[in-house]
Amino acid sequence: MLGMILLILLVLLVLGALPSWPYSRGWGYFPSGTLGLVLLIVVILVLLGRV
Repeated sequence: MLGMILLILLVLLVLGALPSWPYSRGWGYFPSGTLGLVLLIVVILVLLGRV
């Protein structure tokens, strides 16, 4: 249950971190890339049953 909530929250954070506004275009994909890596780690942990 906690794993699913964490996955949903991280997916929303990744979507929110995409550089879609003019002021955030200079950031590149670093924020969403970092959150994507965290999301990948959490998915692996959920599949292994650790979370």
